[in-house]
Amino acid sequence: MKRNNLFITLGIIWTLIFAGMSFYWAMGGLAGVRSLGGSIYEMSLDPTPSFIAIVWLTGVIKLLGLVLFWMLFRKWKKPFITGMLYFVMKIAGVFLFLYGFLNFITISLSAFQVLEFDLDSYATFWRLVFWEPFWMIGGVFYFYSVKRIKGQNWQGQEAI
Repeated sequence: MKRNNLFITLGIIWTLIFAGMSFYWAMGGLAGVRSLGGSIYEMSLDPTPSFIAIVWLTGVIKLLGLVLFWMLFRKWKKPFITGMLYFVMKIAGVFLFLYGFLNFITISLSAFQVLEFDLDSYATFWRLVFWEPFWMIGGVFYFYSVKRIKGQNWQGQEAI
């Protein structure tokens, strides 16, 4: 497995920003929360303790991405770990990208009144211009942070 240090660094920055937003909102910050729209925005105006706990938890879960990126900086002696890291980064990248892409499509369909969502025009704009592309960019960072070395199988052994 070969590391792409540029995408790893960008992925770390992306992950810190992403988790930081959750922590900011969990502490009661409201800047940018209206851009999420719908029930999330409504709940953030008068949050219950369980809602705040969920927002804290999402921040912690997002930080787990840092562990994956930092694991890429170590040379692992066990090829199995390297292979698993490769697949986890690829799968996470595809998941993040598809999540943003599919949300982008459904919110676009809502904007054209093909689907009905509880999003005002402000939230729709920011979801299409910032949030969904942000998810997709994160997916690109995860996906391209590693690549397979030609001639090696997923365990790091020479392919026959």
